[in-house]
Amino acid sequence: MLDDVGRMLMLLGGSLFVIGLLIVLLGKLPGLGRLPGDILIQRDNFTFYMPLATMILVSLLLTILVNLLARLLR
Repeated sequence: MLDDVGRMLMLLGGSLFVIGLLIVLLGKLPGLGRLPGDILIQRDNFTFYMPLATMILVSLLLTILVNLLARLLR
């Protein structure tokens, strides 16, 4: 019982580390977050930013990566 909980916590910690690493590395890619299709509205004291095109691109890349990993692990 405790072995399973320990393994799950280690897996969760490793997953969070990898996700954090990806966020840091993706933030350094030039142009990512400023693609055509990203919405930016600036007014006097208000800024709204929604990286729509960036979210779609990252979702597509992650979907392809997860599908490739699933096929390799079969």
